[in-house]
Amino acid sequence: MSTLLGPIRQLGYVVDDIEAGMKYWSETMGVGPWFYNPQVPIEEYLYDGQSYQPHNSVALANSGEMQVELIQTRNDVPSMYRDYMQKGLRGLQHVAFWTKQYDADLQMMLDRGFTLKMSGCVGQNGRFAYFAEEHHPGTCIELSEVLGPKGTMFDMIREASEGWDGSDPVRPFPDLSKL
Repeated sequence: MSTLLGPIRQLGYVVDDIEAGMKYWSETMGVGPWFYNPQVPIEEYLYDGQSYQPHNSVALANSGEMQVELIQTRNDVPSMYRDYMQKGLRGLQHVAFWTKQYDADLQMMLDRGFTLKMSGCVGQNGRFAYFAEEHHPGTCIELSEVLGPKGTMFDMIREASEGWDGSDPVRPFPDLSKL
């Protein structure tokens, strides 16, 4: 449990091949089912204060309360994922804390000296912020708002993992506009 933002809720892994990643995690690790989005609809995306149009594929599954995220970049837009890969790294890139008080928690992190590096929004009330500080690769912090449909989807993904029998290991992301 973090004394700043509560429990870590997600481990984010940057991968070269998301399909192989989902197969490994479901067959070898027994984690699933995976909810896969070949192109995450990110709005208001900023990297170092500049606007870009990223194309990232994401797959999400839970192991208990912990969500695992697999991320594959599909274009060369500046991002912390691309930076990580350009260092020759693959694997755990970030840990995420979930919040229902995004503005207050973001301000608290900024007041503590954290530097906003990358941000955007996925669905209504689904803002996210990545901070530049890290002690070693994989300790970058993401703050993720879970008030809107993204939070509902995260609950649905966790519930699908409870008692999962290994069948139907890859499923489509739900339509956030309908949650």
